[in-house]
Amino acid sequence: MCGNRPTSDLDARQDVEDSVLFLRGDAISSPKPIQIILARQLASSLATPILIVDTEGTLIFYNEPAEVILDQRFEETGEMPADAWSGLFAVADEARKPIAQEDRPMMMALSERKPYSRTVWMQCGHREWLHVNITAFPLIGEERQFLGAQMIFWEV
Repeated sequence: MCGNRPTSDLDARQDVEDSVLFLRGDAISSPKPIQIILARQLASSLATPILIVDTEGTLIFYNEPAEVILDQRFEETGEMPADAWSGLFAVADEARKPIAQEDRPMMMALSERKPYSRTVWMQCGHREWLHVNITAFPLIGEERQFLGAQMIFWEV
């Protein structure tokens, strides 16, 4: 009841954050901030491909529409470091010149902590190239806490 109440809102938020874990198969990943959990829940309910990364660029979630494009289920891959997930697809500019990993919208949103949008060509594996618009933006919590970034993309 009242005897074990947190002493502040921050303590209450920390209690929630410490107790919420992502489940993936038989493995449990590290606790995630509630804002990331809510972003994941929203992404799960949308028909637009969405990827979510943490502050280090680790891919911590992608939704079913993104699974179709990446040709991999999140439940099978789980979290992936930036160099692994960014290697799943090639990205080229409008002139079809390759775009370096650090110049892609998601990595720019992470490093600069501001939104980036760009129309590019993207290819996953040996599939055909897709002409897509990518918008990536940082996830900033209360008190300007940097939580990671989210990328949404669609065919143009």
